[in-house]
Amino acid sequence: MANKNLIFTVIIIMMMLSSHSQNALKYQLPPKEILELADIRPQPAVRIDSRNQYMVLLDRYAFKTLEELAQDEVRLAGLRINPQTNGASRSAVYYGMSLIVIASGQPVKLSGLPDNPRIGEVSFSPDDSKLAFTNTTPDGIELWMLDIATAQASRLTEPRLNGVMGFSYEWGPDSKSLYVMYVPEHRRPLPADKLLPSGPSVQETSGSKAPVRTFQDMLRSPADETRFEYYAKSEIMKVSTDGSLQRWLEPAIYSSLDFSPDGTWLLATTVERPYSYIVPFYRFPANYNLYDGQGKLVKLFYAKPLVEEIPTGFDAVAKGKRSIGWRGDKPATLVWAEAQDEGDPAVEAPIRDKVFMVDAPFTATPALLAELPKRYSGISWANDNLAVISEYWWKTRRQVQYLLNPSIPGGAKKVIFDLSTEDVYADPGDFIRTRNKYNRSVLQLSANGKKLWLKGEGCSPEGNRPFLDEFDIKSFRTKRLWRAEGKSTYENIIRVIDPERVVMITTIESPTKNPDFWLRKGDKAQAVTHFANPYASFAGVSKQRISYKRADGVDLTATLYLPAGYDKARDGRLPVLMWAYPQEFKNADQAGQVKESPYRFVQLYYGSPVYWAARGYAIVDDADFPIIGEGTAEPNDRFVEQLVDNAAAAIKTIDEMGVGDPHRVAIGGHSYGAFMTANLMAHCDLFAAGIARSGAYNRTLTPFGFQAEERTFWQAPEVYMKMSPFVYADKINEPLLLIHGDADNNSGTFTLQSERLFSAIKGLGGTARLVLLPFESHGYAARENILHMLWETDQWLEKYVKNRK
Repeated sequence: MANKNLIFTVIIIMMMLSSHSQNALKYQLPPKEILELADIRPQPAVRIDSRNQYMVLLDRYAFKTLEELAQDEVRLAGLRINPQTNGASRSAVYYGMSLIVIASGQPVKLSGLPDNPRIGEVSFSPDDSKLAFTNTTPDGIELWMLDIATAQASRLTEPRLNGVMGFSYEWGPDSKSLYVMYVPEHRRPLPADKLLPSGPSVQETSGSKAPVRTFQDMLRSPADETRFEYYAKSEIMKVSTDGSLQRWLEPAIYSSLDFSPDGTWLLATTVERPYSYIVPFYRFPANYNLYDGQGKLVKLFYAKPLVEEIPTGFDAVAKGKRSIGWRGDKPATLVWAEAQDEGDPAVEAPIRDKVFMVDAPFTATPALLAELPKRYSGISWANDNLAVISEYWWKTRRQVQYLLNPSIPGGAKKVIFDLSTEDVYADPGDFIRTRNKYNRSVLQLSANGKKLWLKGEGCSPEGNRPFLDEFDIKSFRTKRLWRAEGKSTYENIIRVIDPERVVMITTIESPTKNPDFWLRKGDKAQAVTHFANPYASFAGVSKQRISYKRADGVDLTATLYLPAGYDKARDGRLPVLMWAYPQEFKNADQAGQVKESPYRFVQLYYGSPVYWAARGYAIVDDADFPIIGEGTAEPNDRFVEQLVDNAAAAIKTIDEMGVGDPHRVAIGGHSYGAFMTANLMAHCDLFAAGIARSGAYNRTLTPFGFQAEERTFWQAPEVYMKMSPFVYADKINEPLLLIHGDADNNSGTFTLQSERLFSAIKGLGGTARLVLLPFESHGYAARENILHMLWETDQWLEKYVKNRK
């Protein structure tokens, strides 16, 4: 009865909420100390060819402009589309390109690049002799190519590419042609005027369970269906590297193009009707069609039905074939998995998944490759006699890898690793891969066929120290070949060129030196890049990892930043800004493992709290906030209590260190971190103020699960209600700053969530401020919005934390 009364109270509050007043405010800039750190030119993005000869540097800006975000946008089936360019809206673009020879570090002078470029979809040809990329213009998307040998760029097409489905071209296996998604030549324009509907939009359910999460930007009407087809439909053109065009496949909604390793077959996936109004396009029906090398349809390999009715739980999958793809070490063999338990983790089954394969021409009975007691999660191929197949079970956080002989269908497999995904100290790393004769990524096998190699992050109590190991295929024993020094720098493996001689491309960084690329040969290394530090004014800020315990003994860590020149005896206790993001665990010991190096460079980004070290605050960043549920208990059964315990432990530590004032601490976070913040503000009095960006605060609005919660609202109503800070808005008695993009597309974090919580606090007489950033999605992008967001945060901290009375 008490729970029903609580639910009734929530409904009444929501009905009574009044609209909040509007404050007219122009965009503001943050203080100089923050502005000069935020408004910088970030270091380039990097692409490396598969033969490790060339490095492409792609220039980028820290922000988009408000004008860019304000462009027309069409939202359909989980997609956000720019109708002017017929591409994805909000996509990342690059504004320049350069080329470096890795062996020497010398730049290559490029010519012919587009003027004022907006570069995207950068990819090397299979033989690495060319580089394709798109260039977005006001009229559409063009395809360009850079010839590596001549360093000459040229345009291959008019601005007619269709980038709506997330990609607009694929390289052909011969590296002499590309298969390009083109806006259909005879596409009829949409009606200029909005048409009146011929009737209402109707959905109906008839007893079948379809528990889905709260997806956004779904189709809502037959008119939406028509618009989705208009923008998403493409015809496939074959474009030679000399610029000649040939129409290759008829118009359809293509979601993927995948050539067989030998190039004689194409697996083309098309989205089909009936569409859904509750799930995104990737769960619509789809046809997996097989074409020959001339573009002739040979057969329909699989017709995937509409996927609305997947059972609840992260171990649930769709019925039928899934994970369909080519075997990388064979000319033309398809591989896929099929659930043996109806895709339902609640069904007891000794074998959860079976993995099958079939050779071209795909008319024979599929051969059984493996039977798995957990969910299939992928396979790495080496040759006829060696592959590594993986499975997982999310509920128990287990991941298993097996050594498999593909020549024995359904034959014995040997366990290589059986580990908890939470146990980062025991993580053996990932097997190193190389390119085979088909230019496919396969396991890198030693010349005598007896060894593989592993590279990993090397998490340890003293911090992460990446490593390279040799793996004996017969004994499964490993031998360490290299481990990062880890005493003053962090060195990360980017690419292993020759594992036996320990030749690698790495990045090296320190707290004061941003990451540069290095070519390592054993114990010697030479710099390939020399990127300037964009945060010179931040150099004096100190950084240290702090370790402490929660009241129940769980080990916790955080990164503490102190202002440049800070002297405890002279400056005393500082105001504190704490930033965190809760994570769920099934094991308390593993929850407390160190997962970061103390020697990483301080990479500032738009949402970083570290800016405020330059404003005289102590920053407790990336504080561990584990939510643990061991055995049959679920982590969220004690979510609130553990949040408070985590926060109290961190505050106690900085208090005992004498650097932080426990009465002047602010808590903040983004997304689930914002949800954490609002809960802490409602359930404890540890904080002077809170900053919550783009969160969800009423879990009844995400009734079929959220974050790592598998249970539905109707299975665990008490948990959903207790975890909803909206329900406890009357307990939020410290100032709370709510910031949200007014076009948030993330599942569950509707902009409405912040609006309703603000209205509740206002209606109940609390102190809060709501800032809605125009045109912003879940992550913020526009310079004007981001700098204003930093100003709002600074104003809030100065008023309610630093100068708290």
